[in-house]
Amino acid sequence: MNQKLVKNGLLAAGLLNIGGVLLFSLGFTNTAINHADPVVMSNFGLLMIVVWGLAYISAATITSSIKWLAAVFAVEKLVYVIIWTRWMLDNSLSSLYSTDVLAGIFYSIYGFNDLVFMLFFAWLFASSKQIRHA
Repeated sequence: MNQKLVKNGLLAAGLLNIGGVLLFSLGFTNTAINHADPVVMSNFGLLMIVVWGLAYISAATITSSIKWLAAVFAVEKLVYVIIWTRWMLDNSLSSLYSTDVLAGIFYSIYGFNDLVFMLFFAWLFASSKQIRHA
């Protein structure tokens, strides 16, 4: 397994979680994101996405096996993919874009981003009994 890919993938997942939330929420001040899904994307929910980002970055520093941690990360991302899919089926992106462009972009991409990293984490889990990286 390419150890650099593992480390860089974990760092990318963390930085996208943290940077994406801070950018699109305008530092937790963009209430359009909160109003579009007040349960999952409340400021508390957004803060927890940042915390998950910190967990991904922390995992990039682990030099022993992260097989089961990768499984937890994959399940966490799966939950967000399911929530995003349900949101997309039940809501209108165009009305969100008309309310706030950043919120529209956020809801347009967050589920796809989570799907990509869900597949990455599932691959990490499935690809080796001992996932080691430096």
